[in-house]
Amino acid sequence: MWLMVFIGHFVFLKSNPMMNKLKIAALGFVLILALQACKQKPVAYNDTISEGNAKFAADESFEPIVEEENYIFKALDPKAQPQIIYKPENEVVNLLLQDSVRVVIISRQLDSGELKVLKTRQLTPSVSRFAIDAVAIIVNKASNDTTITVADIKKMLNGQAKSAMNIVFDNPNSSLVRYLKTLSGVNDFKLKNIFALKSNKEVIKYVSTHPDAIGFTGFNWLDDPDKDYADAVNNIKIVSVKDEDNKKYGTQYYKPSQQTLSLGQYPLKRDLYIINCTGRQGLGTGFELFLNSDRGQRIVLSSGLLPNVMPEREIVIKKK
Repeated sequence: MWLMVFIGHFVFLKSNPMMNKLKIAALGFVLILALQACKQKPVAYNDTISEGNAKFAADESFEPIVEEENYIFKALDPKAQPQIIYKPENEVVNLLLQDSVRVVIISRQLDSGELKVLKTRQLTPSVSRFAIDAVAIIVNKASNDTTITVADIKKMLNGQAKSAMNIVFDNPNSSLVRYLKTLSGVNDFKLKNIFALKSNKEVIKYVSTHPDAIGFTGFNWLDDPDKDYADAVNNIKIVSVKDEDNKKYGTQYYKPSQQTLSLGQYPLKRDLYIINCTGRQGLGTGFELFLNSDRGQRIVLSSGLLPNVMPEREIVIKKK
């Protein structure tokens, strides 16, 4: 249609030499804009900050806390229906880079290569930390092991410590495995006594029935567990950890808790981020704002994790 209009105007100008040549150039510019508009398909969004549908992806290691947040978020805004896909960290990041989702929850920030991919799509990520989780070390209730140092953990993962214990963690593509590789400086765990299962639940269940096992799991899986593995949690105990390189607290062992995380006493911790690449005021922004709101931070607090911002407590003193 635009092309036909342009041709008609061009023929008219040819038959009227008195018309300014600038008008021909102007019509040509209009045609270029029209052709570009035809190539760009309009994007239809069906969500706002507080309603609609949107697909997010989250590291399955943090499913308990993310599900709690999502439950309250939907209760407060019944028209908001975010669909959260839980996958290992590597798969979550791949979904973001493939543009299958534009909102993800993981325990690290994006690296330069990943940011470059997003930049080519003109996507600028909004990154917000909303919680701090501890990496807990667990053993069977019958085990005599109750303490360990960070140095011993590194030796154990490097195969430098002679131990008959089986070391278990969730699947090979998880954020926890990445964390342990970074901690120990190992590119790959190839020792026979180190092996991956499929999930944090399986790690907890395995350790609960194997006195010769030591497991690594996210602390958020141990606080208020679901019925399907609550008995397993009751049959394990958490090991206290000492970081001898910590100048302030390097002489004592600490268990993970909100207090020890806040004071920097417990050494094994990781940040939780929501990364929003939508670039618009949609449901992703609404969920991001909720996680960092007073209500969202109180949910983190009640889960046993450390909130990014500690919610304020108001104390009213009444005189009699």
